[in-house]
Amino acid sequence: MISRLAILVTLLALTLSGAAFANAPLKSMRPVIRPVQRPDVLVLVANAPGVKSSPRPWARPENLRAGKAVSRKATAQNRPVLVATSKQGSICGVRTIRGQKLSPIPGKLSGCGVQNPVRVASIAGVALTQGAIMDCTTAKALDKWVKTGVKPTIGRLGGGVASLKVAAHYSCRTRNNQPGAKISEHGKGHAIDISAINLKNGSSVTVLKGWRSATQGKLLKKMHRSACGPFGTVLGPNA
Repeated sequence: MISRLAILVTLLALTLSGAAFANAPLKSMRPVIRPVQRPDVLVLVANAPGVKSSPRPWARPENLRAGKAVSRKATAQNRPVLVATSKQGSICGVRTIRGQKLSPIPGKLSGCGVQNPVRVASIAGVALTQGAIMDCTTAKALDKWVKTGVKPTIGRLGGGVASLKVAAHYSCRTRNNQPGAKISEHGKGHAIDISAINLKNGSSVTVLKGWRSATQGKLLKKMHRSACGPFGTVLGPNA
């Protein structure tokens, strides 16, 4: 267990705020913390059944790391064809996880893809800034973190939690986008990057600007610690 928040469920890897990975651990497994090079994100990775240790995270793609916009053409080339198999509602057998079930996502690379994907729209009454694709193991880990870590930590600050800013979710690619490297957990639906907690009054608690601040820093580090239970890997700026 780490005493510091992992580089934002890479708190999410966003250009302006931060990112997070989500890997759901086995009941007896302690989170594995490994270094990353992102001061603006949290990484939360949810381990699949049978995984004894969390995978080493990877650096964000160059276009995100440098704050450059991702071209629509490049994004479209890597975007899977998604077909919703259900209307938006409760999914993964948990009433507070809302979104849609999707048809299986085939991977363009060997090892990529999600057999039973879902597109999550909100968690425990908290909206995601974009529909995030993942498997139910990751969705359940995220749901538990929001309920037991994010909402209690934020409390009534700014009127309470309005949404989580998602920097990245499913993406079929290798770690560091290196040819021949292992498939990233994003490519398996096991990871989500969160860069900020948006509040109801319009303000935000961001990893990039808040991690080392006197007030927001305490909140972010507390949320980071609370993620070590639901997720197998939690990485922050001090990892």
